[in-house]
Amino acid sequence: MKTPVYLNALRAFEASARHQSFSAAAAELNVTPAAVGQLVRTLEEWLGASLFHRAAGGRARLVPSEAAERALPEIRAGFERLSLGLERLREGSLNGVLTVTVSPAFAAKWLLPRIDRFQTACPDTDVRLDTNLKAVDFAAQRIDIGVRYGLGSWPGLIAEKLMEEEVYPVCSPELLRPAGRLKKLADLAQETLIHDLSMDGHAGFPSWVAWLQKAGVEGGHGRRGMKINNSAAVLQAAVEGHGIALARSVMARDDLVAGRLVRLFGKIRYASPLAYYVVYRAECAGLPRIRTFRDWLLQEAQRDRGR
Repeated sequence: MKTPVYLNALRAFEASARHQSFSAAAAELNVTPAAVGQLVRTLEEWLGASLFHRAAGGRARLVPSEAAERALPEIRAGFERLSLGLERLREGSLNGVLTVTVSPAFAAKWLLPRIDRFQTACPDTDVRLDTNLKAVDFAAQRIDIGVRYGLGSWPGLIAEKLMEEEVYPVCSPELLRPAGRLKKLADLAQETLIHDLSMDGHAGFPSWVAWLQKAGVEGGHGRRGMKINNSAAVLQAAVEGHGIALARSVMARDDLVAGRLVRLFGKIRYASPLAYYVVYRAECAGLPRIRTFRDWLLQEAQRDRGR
């Protein structure tokens, strides 16, 4: 028996044993029931033994023989190892799917407006975005690469700094009419402040209280206002004129360039202690798809800094 027929026959046998039906196995393998039956018979002829007890009716028309039951675990394990081997071969190519994990807000405000440039440069790589606020297990969830916001240390992952950022108040241009509104820091006490709770409780995450303290503003109004647990929605609320948002520069950049938002009190500089990092597993660092996407992210960040 030639090797390709041998593998096809084994696959037909395994699927038929699992479903106890040639028809169900055929539907899974996308062939006809007759083709499955012929492959199984070919295997039986080569072995010189029957692999199934065949019944004329009932739900289970095929019952694996005792010898078949003993062999099935090894055959299934072999197919799993073959699939893993093929996956390893695919990983060494730019072709295929690249799974990228980012927060929903980072995807909306930074990555998606730029991703067309990557897809134009690497048309054979299909990007699959996993948008999640919580840290995911790269190995268990088959994540290739990601961007995380924090202090730069995540167990089991290499972290390379992508972008630092500044924090400052922003609002819709409409809120500055009539002229003279929001000229003094004290004016913030009369405005609705929009708070970002997407990483509430994370050490170092920028807050209105911290920014106002940096600006030297006394009083407790830094805790009042609208509270939203999504950074992109915080900025959208400001764009729509619902109040003053404390913006993170990486997220707000495109809205500022487009004129949808205006920065307030630009002389006050407040650097976030947190930053964006490209993260990936050490054992995957040399894979072409991951290396290419990592380099592209760094180039895009450098491009933003150069503007």
